[in-house]
Amino acid sequence: MSPTAAPSTVSRKAPARRAAAAQTRIVILVATRKGAWFFHGDARRQAWTAEGPHFLGHNISHVQLDARDGRTLLAAAKTGHLGPTVFRSTDLGRSWKEAQQPPAFAPATGGLPGRAVDHTFWLTPGHASETGSWYAGTSPQGLFRSEDGGVSWTPLPAVNDDPKFRGWMGSAQDGTPDGPKLHSIIVDPRDPAHLYFAMSGGGVHESRDAGRSWTTLIQGLEVVEGFDAADISFHDPHCVRLCPGQPDRLYQQNHCGIYRLDRSGGPSGDAKGDIWQRIGRKMPKRVGDIGFPMVVHPSDADTAWVFPMDGTDVWPRTSPGGRPAAYVTRNAGRTWHRLDQGLPESQAWWTVKRQAMTADRQAVPALYLGTTSGELWIGRDEGARWSNIARHLPEIYAVEVAELA
Repeated sequence: MSPTAAPSTVSRKAPARRAAAAQTRIVILVATRKGAWFFHGDARRQAWTAEGPHFLGHNISHVQLDARDGRTLLAAAKTGHLGPTVFRSTDLGRSWKEAQQPPAFAPATGGLPGRAVDHTFWLTPGHASETGSWYAGTSPQGLFRSEDGGVSWTPLPAVNDDPKFRGWMGSAQDGTPDGPKLHSIIVDPRDPAHLYFAMSGGGVHESRDAGRSWTTLIQGLEVVEGFDAADISFHDPHCVRLCPGQPDRLYQQNHCGIYRLDRSGGPSGDAKGDIWQRIGRKMPKRVGDIGFPMVVHPSDADTAWVFPMDGTDVWPRTSPGGRPAAYVTRNAGRTWHRLDQGLPESQAWWTVKRQAMTADRQAVPALYLGTTSGELWIGRDEGARWSNIARHLPEIYAVEVAELA
């Protein structure tokens, strides 16, 4: 199964790909329902060489590059014969080995029911000072850490085995497609002990002691009408992102809107400590502020992007009206602007999953997104101009972009 795209955009010359790899500046890592593909390009981002599929036929939830060494890749996989596992490459995907000890829950204790990992959903490299450290989030919700580059994984009992957390996690049939997720694992770039994660459902949580204890961050967040916002289990964050240029600011795309949190007040001066501010009410009424992905600018904390979906009563999870578009704020959520140049003008009934939209770190960033219909897009000039990189891939679960020397 090979991707198809305009001949001027993508070539698939496998023998030449290895020779060109040393000169590659940017690689797009695409995880899909039937494998993973990598798209290699230079800093101009005009032409792409497709590599793949890796793991054809396996569900690949996430692929991440370790920027600390520029060559180690981890892939979260659900396979027919190995079950849920993690694969590891130390040569940019030329070869892969399965983790010796993939994420798995500890035996049940304290009267809590036992659980089994269905799949690893989210991968996050650890702090720059902790070489070889990684975090993983699973379905059903669990948090795991590796200290040997993904070879072996240990559960974090302060989350996985805490009765309060287990109550907030709900059941395996909570309505989340493919099961509930622990996601959006964030490591503060200033402090390896300062961590965040989110659960769908089960709220947003923060640790300042490397995961030994946690506090909740749900103040200001809304829940579905008719439910109690004080009950953490009803909170359904879709994606949480920390601003690289201002780590005290976080953005969130939630089941109930778009939010911003300024831990230290922030430049806007309207934040109130740990209370999330709903900034999505300024989105067009006909579009709303419901969606899955959240992307923040690599250096401008006031700039962030979302990709709305139809959030009406039946939740079709498609682009509103079949007219997909990204929306950008450049003033921390006070106003939003539609970005649709080059995207389909009608009859495009797809959406973008929570891990399937990202941005590179070039001086003028480009956006990248993958769709549920298997299309990979680039939005040049910070999303102002969209063009297609590949079509006819399997359903895209996650898109990451890495920059290589």
